[in-house]
Amino acid sequence: MLPTLLKTSLGRLRIVAFLEGISYLVLLGIAMPLKYLAGLPEAVRMVGMAHGVLFVAFCILLLQVAMEYSWSFKRALLSFLSSIIPFGTFYADAKWFRQDS
Repeated sequence: MLPTLLKTSLGRLRIVAFLEGISYLVLLGIAMPLKYLAGLPEAVRMVGMAHGVLFVAFCILLLQVAMEYSWSFKRALLSFLSSIIPFGTFYADAKWFRQDS
């Protein structure tokens, strides 16, 4: 299944969206508590960097897919907003990204 997803820009967006969603949850649910409750700011630095790279990749791929698949502005905007809400990218994958796969 993974090689099939890598062949299209939408497939790549779905993979990056999943990874970005996981990194966001790890950042909020594990790294932030480690920083503030256990005094380990390194966790936020490492996970935060990975999440930042994945977020930028998500935005670039989203723009590419929105243009390639002629998505409406509303659909593209909602897809973007899903990346700043915990669990949002998983919802976006089920609601919008799988439709065009």
